[in-house]
Amino acid sequence: MTDSADSPSFRLAYVPGVTPAKWARIWQERLPDTPLTLLQVTPAEASDVLREGAADAAFVRLPVDRTVFSAIPLYTETTVVVVPKDHVITAAEEITLDDLADEVVLHPVDDVLGWEQPPGEPAFERPATTEDAIELVAANIGVLVVPQSLARLHHRRDLTYRTVVDAPQSEVALSWPEEATTDLVEDFIGIVRGRTVNSTRGRAQQPPAKERQPRKAQPGGGAPRKSVGGRAGGMKSGGAKSGGTKSGGGRRGTGGGKPRRRS
Repeated sequence: MTDSADSPSFRLAYVPGVTPAKWARIWQERLPDTPLTLLQVTPAEASDVLREGAADAAFVRLPVDRTVFSAIPLYTETTVVVVPKDHVITAAEEITLDDLADEVVLHPVDDVLGWEQPPGEPAFERPATTEDAIELVAANIGVLVVPQSLARLHHRRDLTYRTVVDAPQSEVALSWPEEATTDLVEDFIGIVRGRTVNSTRGRAQQPPAKERQPRKAQPGGGAPRKSVGGRAGGMKSGGAKSGGTKSGGGRRGTGGGKPRRRS
């Protein structure tokens, strides 16, 4: 996305639980003249923000509509159950969904795990947000199953969490409108994929190779001729003179006579 031809910028949306700081820092190092703006959105808002052009790309939770958006899966999160610190579940490091069968399991409206059937006993009313559900857990109303990043995001001193080994998991991806794969989007894809500055994939980062310089011509317009065995220009030499100069560098000529003595 560009504000003007002379002032390009890149707008990156992200859903709660995703921490884009590392990639934003690399962007600033590589493209210091192109500002990167971060925009936090809810999972429900992410698709609309991209579709309407309010962001160039976004960190989202899969799935996305692949007929409209491209997506690069990045990582899969561990799923945990958030409980009060004195809850019986804290006696184990890992649990299964069967361990939640007798628990009231809160299922917020903004849930990101996509349950076919949430475990445990349903609450009397669904909380509107994950943050609201955390407050209900703190009030001993029930427990909450979420990706680990959301448990950390809403951390409270009176709550803790344990891994649920057989629960659905959330997969985080970088997504952007398929028809809007700009040069800046390609730059960010390269950063997320760990490409180096000089990588040949994505946008070209390397300067063009230098053209081979022609060999300099010799005086007289000809290319330099290779001398073989001390013979000029590869000509046959039996000691003959060439162009008025002696050949062979100190060798006797072939005039047939002996060199004259000095008197």
